[in-house]
Amino acid sequence: MSFLSSLFAALAVAGQPAAGPVTIFASRVLDGKGGQLKNATVVVDRGRILRVEPFKVDRPTYDFTGGTVMPGLIDIHVHATAYLNRQGRMHTAADGDTPVQAGYAAAANSYRTLLAGFTTVASIGAAEDKDLRDWIGRGEVPGPRIMTSLEPIADPSLSEAQLREEVGRRVDSGADLIKLFASKSIRDGGAQTMSEAQLRAACGEAKRRGVPSIVHAHSAASIKAAVLAGCHQIEHGVFADKEVIDLMVREGTFFGPQCSLVFRNYLENRQRFEGLGNFTAEGFAAMEKAIPLAVAVTRMAAATGGLQLVYGTDAVAGAHGRNADDLLCRVRQAGQRPMDAIIAATSRNALALGIAKETGSIGAGLAADLIAVVGNPLENIEAMGRVSFVMRGGRVYRHVPSGVTAP
Repeated sequence: MSFLSSLFAALAVAGQPAAGPVTIFASRVLDGKGGQLKNATVVVDRGRILRVEPFKVDRPTYDFTGGTVMPGLIDIHVHATAYLNRQGRMHTAADGDTPVQAGYAAAANSYRTLLAGFTTVASIGAAEDKDLRDWIGRGEVPGPRIMTSLEPIADPSLSEAQLREEVGRRVDSGADLIKLFASKSIRDGGAQTMSEAQLRAACGEAKRRGVPSIVHAHSAASIKAAVLAGCHQIEHGVFADKEVIDLMVREGTFFGPQCSLVFRNYLENRQRFEGLGNFTAEGFAAMEKAIPLAVAVTRMAAATGGLQLVYGTDAVAGAHGRNADDLLCRVRQAGQRPMDAIIAATSRNALALGIAKETGSIGAGLAADLIAVVGNPLENIEAMGRVSFVMRGGRVYRHVPSGVTAP
């Protein structure tokens, strides 16, 4: 076993599964699908949820009186291996960091994310995500369940046949989903880069291979092309309008706008990114302008009945562990109902990723991916930033007893 594996195996000692059934009581239990029970107990055994009792059992293993238990959160858009290097700059291949140093950073990102209450993420994407996914899956590193696209497909010069080949190559290499770029970065204006025909070829091949296709698209034109091409999910959509949102409703397309975290993280850490690629004065100015647009699009999406609205933060270097910030933004700034925001970040994300039969809600037979927060997030969404308990697959990684303030 490598030194890195040994270190994180030691960190995960607290995450060993308990012997025999575990009972988790809370003043309220949210099932992730819109249902809730007051004064209920979740019973867990061998990593699975056995049942939910609508009362407080005698001497529960974990008692969260005054708190709320819900499914572990899911972030459908992160970059798990993106990190700030020892010089305080965004890591690039040119900065001289070794693979071991990059591995430490990725593992630390994952641990922060898990402790923040996110028990599953979709990392889209980098080739390095695969090893991180597999090491977490083996129990060597504590972190959320990871699904990855590996490297995204971004070259707009590829033919339809070449795009199908690229999709197949990703899947054959172990990708759980496919990431495509249908538009430029917001820092470059967000204009459409792939045609509807190109997207139809790539997304069609992904569907044939049985994996979701997730499309980076900012402009209304690029969103429309991806939706009409049958792509599974649209990410970003800063320039989305009512027409393309209504089109997503009609086509059943999942939509994941970012409310503010990704832009604020870049702007708050400007000196850590400035001068790298399109992180120019013009690029930062574009992100400043994008913040109110992103909030407005999120507000419009949240108010559109029938839209498959999912939750993803685009957490990059510097943002890991702050993944719940956009829940606060969605409720406080974009006007989404707290319950709807929680559903998006649990059961609907699981549905979009094709893992709803494994996680994303509380029900008999599902994985025991559970968190507790201090207080009632339906009344005060800031409670989502006070995670007092994290269990993934029946293993406990965080436990702040009732009466102790969760950091």
